[in-house]
Amino acid sequence: MSQLKKGALLTYLKIFLTNVIGIMITPLIVSYLGKDEYGIFNAIGALIGTIALLDFGLTNTVVRFVAKYRAEKDRKGEENFLATTALLYFAISLLVIISGAAFYLFIDSYFTQFNAEELRIAKLMFVILIFNLAIQLPGMIFTGICKGYEAFVFPESVSVIRYLLRSITIVAVLFYGGRAISLVIVDTVFNILTISVSAYYVLKKLKVKFRLHQWSKKFVSQILKYSSWIFVFAIVGMLQWKSGSWVLGYMSVPKVLGLYGIGIALGTYYGAFSTAISSVFLPRATQMSVNNASGEELTSMMIKLGRLSFIILMYILGAFVLYGEQFINLWVGGATLETDGRYNAEECREIYVIAVIIMGGYTLPLLQAFGNSILEAKSKLSFKAILYLIFMIIGAAFGGFLAMDFGAVGMISGLVAGWLVVQNVMNFYYHNTIGLNIPRFFKELFHKTLIVVIIAALIGYFINYLPGDGWINFILKGGSYTFVFVLLMYYLGLLEYERQLFTKPLASIVKRN
Repeated sequence: MSQLKKGALLTYLKIFLTNVIGIMITPLIVSYLGKDEYGIFNAIGALIGTIALLDFGLTNTVVRFVAKYRAEKDRKGEENFLATTALLYFAISLLVIISGAAFYLFIDSYFTQFNAEELRIAKLMFVILIFNLAIQLPGMIFTGICKGYEAFVFPESVSVIRYLLRSITIVAVLFYGGRAISLVIVDTVFNILTISVSAYYVLKKLKVKFRLHQWSKKFVSQILKYSSWIFVFAIVGMLQWKSGSWVLGYMSVPKVLGLYGIGIALGTYYGAFSTAISSVFLPRATQMSVNNASGEELTSMMIKLGRLSFIILMYILGAFVLYGEQFINLWVGGATLETDGRYNAEECREIYVIAVIIMGGYTLPLLQAFGNSILEAKSKLSFKAILYLIFMIIGAAFGGFLAMDFGAVGMISGLVAGWLVVQNVMNFYYHNTIGLNIPRFFKELFHKTLIVVIIAALIGYFINYLPGDGWINFILKGGSYTFVFVLLMYYLGLLEYERQLFTKPLASIVKRN
C-alpha cells in the first residue's frame, strides 16, 4: 500500500479517534471545569488562534515548495529554501512573543463580563499558550517537510499516538483535581515531545538538510509572495471560526462562549472527515500542475474526491439533523440547576442549531476542497483569498448585529451566510478561469448518490418515531439509520470503482487470514 493510501487511512483513524474521544471527553471537561471555566478555556483559545496567524502561511508553503523541488530533483534548492524558511520561523517566534505581550495588556478591558477570578485564570492560560505557540509554529516545518516528501505515515502515526496519550493524561489530570490551566500545560508538554520526535525523523530518517547556500532577498520575497495568500486564507479561517468568540467574548458571559464553542467543535468534527481526503492531495495537485494537467483531468480528480466526501458528509449530516438534538441532550445536557456542570434543554437546543447551521453551510466548500489545492498548486489563490476576506468581514459584522438579539445562533448565521456567497461565486471562477468543468462536477457528484440520500433521510425520519429515550434508544436509532444508509448506498449509490475501494481492503484481510 502506498504512502498516500496509508497516510489517508491513518488520517481517518486520527479523525475517528479525535471525534470519538473528543465527544467522550468534552462532557467530562465541562463537568469538572464547570460551564464558566470551560467558556474561558474556549475564549482564550480563540485569542491564541488569532496570534497563530503569524505563521503567515509558511507551513503550506513548505509543502508546496518541497514537493516542487523534489519534482524538479533540485536538492540544493530544497536545502536553501528550508534554511531560509527556518530563519523566517525564528523571526516569527519573536513576533509571537511580542504580540502576546501586547495582547496581554488588554485582557482586562476586553473581557468586560468576566469577574476578577475569571480574569486571573484567563491571563495565566494566555501566558502559557503564548509560550506553547512560540515553539509550535517553528515545529510545523517538520510536518510540512513530511507532506512535501509524501511521507504521510510517520507524522500521522505520531499524531494518533500523541492524541491517545494526551487524552489519557487529561482524564487523569481532571480526576486528580486539575483545572483549565493544567490542560494547557499538558498540551504544551505534548507539543514539545511531538516536535522533538518529528525533527529526529526528518533529519535522521529522511536525511533532509537545512543549508543556506545563498541568502537572497528576492527569494525571500518569492516565498512570502506565495505564502501571503495562504496567510490571507488563515485570516479567513480565523474569521470563520474565531470571530464569533471575539464578538461574544466582548458582550457575553463565559457560559455563552462555552456553548458556542461546543457548537463550533461539532461543526469542525463534521468538516474533518472531508478535509482528511483533500489534505493529502496537495502534493498530487502540485505535480499535476507542474505536468500541465488539463482542466478535465483536474475535474475528474475533483469529482472522485468530491463523491467520497459527499457520501460521508451526507451520512453524518442526515444522522445529525435527525438525531442530533437527542444526542446533545444525552451528551452534555441534563442540568437541573444553573450552576450544574451541564447544559439545560434550551442550551442544548441552541448548541444543536449552531451545529446544524455550520454543517449545512460548510458542506459545499468541503465537497470542492480539492479546488483549493489546485489554486495553491497553480499559485492562483489571490481571487479566492480576497473574496473570502471581504465576505468573512461582512459576515462577522452581520453576525455581530444578529448576535445582539439572537446571541450565539445569530452570530453563526451571519458568518455562514458569508461562506455561502463566496463558494457560489467561486464556482464561476473555477469554471471560467481555472478550467474546471463545474456542471460536470455536480452532475457526476449527484449521479446515483442524491436519490439514495433522499430515500435514507425519509426512512430515517420514520426511524425517529421509535419509542423510548436514553442512550439505548439513541444507539438503536443511529444503528438503524446507518444500516439503511450503508445498504442503500452500496447497492444503489456507489460506482464500481468506489465499491472496490471498500471491498478490496476487506478481501485482502480475509485472504491474508
